[in-house]
Amino acid sequence: MTPTRVDTNLVSRRALIGGTLAGGIGLALTPTHHARGQATPPSGGTLTIDLSGEPPTLDPALTYDVNGWSVVHSVYDALIQYGPDGHLQPLLAESLTLLDPLTYEIKLRRDVTFHNGESFDARSVAFSLAHLVADETASQVAGNFQVVTEVREIDSHTVRFILSEPAPWLPAQMAAWLLMLPPEYAADTANDFATRPVGTGPFRFVDWDPGDRIALEANPTYFRVSPKGQPLADMVEFRFVPEASTRVADLLSGGADLVVAVPVDQVAAVENGGEDVMSQALSGAAFVRIATDVEPFSDVRVRQALNYAVDVESIIDALLAGHGTRLASFYPDARGLGFAADLVPYRYDPERARALITEAGYPDGFDTKLEFATTERQELVEAVAGQLKAVGVRASLQPLETATFNQTWRDVDAAPLRFATWRPLFDPYTLLSLLVADEGFLSRHANPETQTLIELAAAESDAGDREALYRDLGVLLHEQPAAIYLYNLTALYGVTADVAGWVPRADGYVI
Repeated sequence: MTPTRVDTNLVSRRALIGGTLAGGIGLALTPTHHARGQATPPSGGTLTIDLSGEPPTLDPALTYDVNGWSVVHSVYDALIQYGPDGHLQPLLAESLTLLDPLTYEIKLRRDVTFHNGESFDARSVAFSLAHLVADETASQVAGNFQVVTEVREIDSHTVRFILSEPAPWLPAQMAAWLLMLPPEYAADTANDFATRPVGTGPFRFVDWDPGDRIALEANPTYFRVSPKGQPLADMVEFRFVPEASTRVADLLSGGADLVVAVPVDQVAAVENGGEDVMSQALSGAAFVRIATDVEPFSDVRVRQALNYAVDVESIIDALLAGHGTRLASFYPDARGLGFAADLVPYRYDPERARALITEAGYPDGFDTKLEFATTERQELVEAVAGQLKAVGVRASLQPLETATFNQTWRDVDAAPLRFATWRPLFDPYTLLSLLVADEGFLSRHANPETQTLIELAAAESDAGDREALYRDLGVLLHEQPAAIYLYNLTALYGVTADVAGWVPRADGYVI
């Protein structure tokens, strides 16, 4: 077969954006069948889910938020996915094997069809990657695949990814972003993945009422041994409900069967109303990014002082109802590659913080700015700013619309401090490459030692050695902070008693 060449010359390394979900693998995958979060619906067969927002698109190459992911991953499948333990497992691939440092071979399932009847085969893989990296697609994650220079179709159900350099982190990117599309459907220009998606997943697209809801129906031909499990609802209706109080009211009135992002101050109301609240610790982190390229934050003593200044435990208790654990670095928990259980978070010590700020030459403290996206909880940011003020760091709050916030990470006029949440984070490659690498798309951090470790870890194929390098990176970023490390993320869901068998997922997708 004619190989498909992937034009990555037009994809800048700075095009990288978004979270990564799992650790890289170098050997063939062993099939493991873990059903994902499926629910037995109430009578009538329709499961109604309140999301916190409306996806802007259903093209998987352009989907970057958890609301969109929940819908997209119900319609489409990836070649590989993450199991409950955060490890990769096959989905549409039967195996993924590293033949040599520059070649991944992927054997594909033969019993899979798209919702429109097209067969899933090697052409689908080549087309899906070509769509993701195409200039006209303009995907913000195209750069994650710049190392793939060719997709070689060996036979109808075997492909090889030919790389320009070793990339042990590539399988994690495949699981996160490379969802399979039907090439024949795409050949008709009237067919638009953004508004009328066709995949191989457990649910088929029915319709989209903008501003209101997206409806899906069960895929009756979904392949039997999928680790996602079979669709146990006849229909799923995703409704867009930005107001948390409205979502809770929907749940209590019977208008919704499952709602996302229950506020901690409404947990008691949900439980007193006879419904359940389920929590899931996500493999994600909340932090305040520090721009180390400007004074006074170029001084490591100031960055350490900021970490001593914030009483994260009190924030977790008062504003998160105890749902969270203080972080020592960017890595949230033991499911993530490189997590060091013996690395102790900064203690709350405002006196030490004030002393370090004075040592750095700021006995009267200093003024700065703290930016955050308007989709974040402002009271969390206010709590951080209040505790910084107590040690002399007077941070004025700068709320930004999410789109503006996402586009201005590297702007020289951007605030030195940025409150952010990042999820999921099973593999630290993308976050560290973006946030603290010299040329990272989101980076205002320069540290030769950090850069060396990032490059070594990105090229290391031995799993144990790669784990050790990321552990060293975590320790270095603790000792020379690139952020105020806050807490791991926890999702709270409201679920009616009529819904049985649904289990929250560590990646934050709803189903």
